[in-house]
Amino acid sequence: MSQGGGGKIPYPKHVWSPAGGWYSQPGNWKANTAIMATVIVGITAGMWKLSAEREFRTKFPEEGRFFPSRYWSKQIKEHEAQKNKSITDRVVEKVTGN
Repeated sequence: MSQGGGGKIPYPKHVWSPAGGWYSQPGNWKANTAIMATVIVGITAGMWKLSAEREFRTKFPEEGRFFPSRYWSKQIKEHEAQKNKSITDRVVEKVTGN
């Protein structure tokens, strides 16, 4: 007759990860990784959008110079659109008041 809760649980003799413990690669690691990647991308996108909306510049980037935030900053987009309007459009705007 044998007593006890069953056989010995197999465990590795060497611990690789300080955070992973004995079983550092659970069966659902791919799903966990996908979920965390989605969460990180979502938080990053939200912070990026908030930052772009609140960005304010007193001095605008030089024309023709590489400046990445010119593609998403509302203030710079509006400034460059206004700058690129033809002189005729500006005169018509002033005359009509639109």
